Amino acid sequence: MKLTLTAALVAAPMALHAQETLTAVHAFPETLIYTQSFLEFVDKVNEAGEGVVQIEVRGGPEAIGMFQQADAVRDGIVDMVYTAGSFYGGALPEKDALVASNLTAIETRENGGIELIDQIHQEKMGLKYLGWFDSGVCYNLWTREAPTFDAEGNLEVEGLKLRGNAVYNAFFTNYLGAQVIDLPTGDVYAGLQRGVVDATGWTQIGLIDLKWNEFLNYRIEPCFFSTDLGVIVNLDRWNELSPEAQQILQDVAIQHEIDSVEALRTKRDEDFAALEEQGMQVVELEGQARADYLAAAREKTWERMKELMAEAPQGDGNYDRLIELFYDPEADS
Repeated sequence: MKLTLTAALVAAPMALHAQETLTAVHAFPETLIYTQSFLEFVDKVNEAGEGVVQIEVRGGPEAIGMFQQADAVRDGIVDMVYTAGSFYGGALPEKDALVASNLTAIETRENGGIELIDQIHQEKMGLKYLGWFDSGVCYNLWTREAPTFDAEGNLEVEGLKLRGNAVYNAFFTNYLGAQVIDLPTGDVYAGLQRGVVDATGWTQIGLIDLKWNEFLNYRIEPCFFSTDLGVIVNLDRWNELSPEAQQILQDVAIQHEIDSVEALRTKRDEDFAALEEQGMQVVELEGQARADYLAAAREKTWERMKELMAEAPQGDGNYDRLIELFYDPEADS
């Protein structure tokens, strides 16, 4: 009996510190720059967390559909997901604060914005919002044919077969007046190839990775919005982790927020140079038309956020605070 008790006492600390593993999936194909950024984060965690915590990646949208991933992590089918907040915006419209933001994760981590988003994720969806990755990259409108403008310099979209999705449909439909064709990212190449769509919104980087530049010839400036890509973790699973594991995950996530801003800005500049060398032409909105375009992208998105928040049991009490933390009027001046 003494030997058994001694063995148990020796084994107990080892059991308390056993390495923990989180399963993860990502929203986009592995070849896309954003997925590569997430996989870099995974490598950083697995290096820093050796013997304490590891992340096991189980694939992308081929494993769990991109629009089902948030439910999967909430329901505990998988522990962690890297995805766009817009893909679960019906349950959490507050993600539009990130979409319409002109700040990065660096500023919003410092001012409490990400802490508030984390709190909302926990309360509304039972999810831990670990980090806002790949921020500081905005969106452009990309077209096959040269864009046209009215007498006031506003973009004309009549007749444009514009691919839409949950990120920017409020802007495209409520301001531009476009009739959008919703297509998931993985279907856009075929849609462009077959002529189903001839224009799309997309971020400043990744067009080459997706090979959409084979069909798209014009980039319209200015850019608008921000990426809203982040890592969400099942809250029960998060709470089960040791404090040491939680600290490693959070520390690495915060550092990756910083690292990814600089890395993706460099990638943007490289992509723009490569695209222009291949013949991509840049068309600029100017004057009041430019100002109206940018204001509409932001304000139509805020309107959508407020309306959807008001419909939820928690109401829209955080609306003003979210705008205060994720938007700086002086940054646009």
